[in-house]
Amino acid sequence: MGTMQAVVSHGPEKYALESVPKPVAGPGEALIQVEAVGICASDLKCYHGAAKFWGDDSRPAWAETEVIPGHEFVGRVVTIDEVAADRWGVAVGDRVTSEQIVPCWNCHFCKRGQYWMCVPHDIYGFKRRTPGAMAEFMVFPADALVHRISADLPAAHAAFVEPLSCALHAVERARITFGDVVVVAGCGPIGLGMVAGAAAKSPSMVIALDSADHKLALAKRCGATHTFNITELDAVAAVRDLTGGLGADVYLEGSGHPSAVIQGLNVLRKLGTFVEYSVFGSDVTVDWTIISDDKELDVLGAHLGPHCWPAAARMLESGRLPMADIVTHELPLADFQKGLDLVGDGTASIKVALIPG
Repeated sequence: MGTMQAVVSHGPEKYALESVPKPVAGPGEALIQVEAVGICASDLKCYHGAAKFWGDDSRPAWAETEVIPGHEFVGRVVTIDEVAADRWGVAVGDRVTSEQIVPCWNCHFCKRGQYWMCVPHDIYGFKRRTPGAMAEFMVFPADALVHRISADLPAAHAAFVEPLSCALHAVERARITFGDVVVVAGCGPIGLGMVAGAAAKSPSMVIALDSADHKLALAKRCGATHTFNITELDAVAAVRDLTGGLGADVYLEGSGHPSAVIQGLNVLRKLGTFVEYSVFGSDVTVDWTIISDDKELDVLGAHLGPHCWPAAARMLESGRLPMADIVTHELPLADFQKGLDLVGDGTASIKVALIPG
């Protein structure tokens, strides 16, 4: 069977590079050689012990220990049987990715076609049933959703299909129309994808907010019509100035900062739409009167990237996104701690990818 190098989670801030058994694909599965795996902000929050993953007084732990992290990835098919090849339309040698959730296909939501809300919620890199991609090899289970992606893209760029699909789902939730003023909070990987997705809907304005000028410059290249540095001006006042005092129609929150929530509630016009995507590391407190009595807002959540993966792949393959500048770091697997630290710092990186090979 042999061994391979992999990062293993033993709990918060207890990750280690180890030699582990190389996985073997069973019936209806595929063995994948991992080419690149991105480090997500949720990976970092899990690493640091956020309650969403490890539980608190009001909720049980969801993440499990002795699991290989990593849920945004691409790789090459090494072995696959005829059943899996027919189901997924892929063959040995193809570059593939898999949606981050592996549905059970038997729960209430899966039976209704709402697989991204699957009750067991086995996402690669957090559950023992679904080991992730911070390893030389991984297995796609028979229940997985698998997509091909161009071999012409650099591997780290192709792995961006996961955060981009998530961003596009948030955009779809917003139901953007041609006349809308759209504000995107945060110009990290998810936010930049939101900017690109919102711009593709051809609204009247796409306004990007961030505290870093270099990220705002990338937002312009992704399709933002206006960019505001929130450390240099009052973003709420600036948006109102642009809209004759009315405010934005749509606010897409992709920063994960609690302050961005109240910012969004204030920047929206009456009857506006707020879409929340982020995973927060701490509780967020707001005056809900703004949502109800003041503005009658539509407040929507967005989770994962259902049905958006093919569109995300096409967007990457089209070259519309400045991926060479979005992927700022490509590190060997052994430098996973440096990668987590770069994501945690937030100033020196945008997307950090690990290259296992």
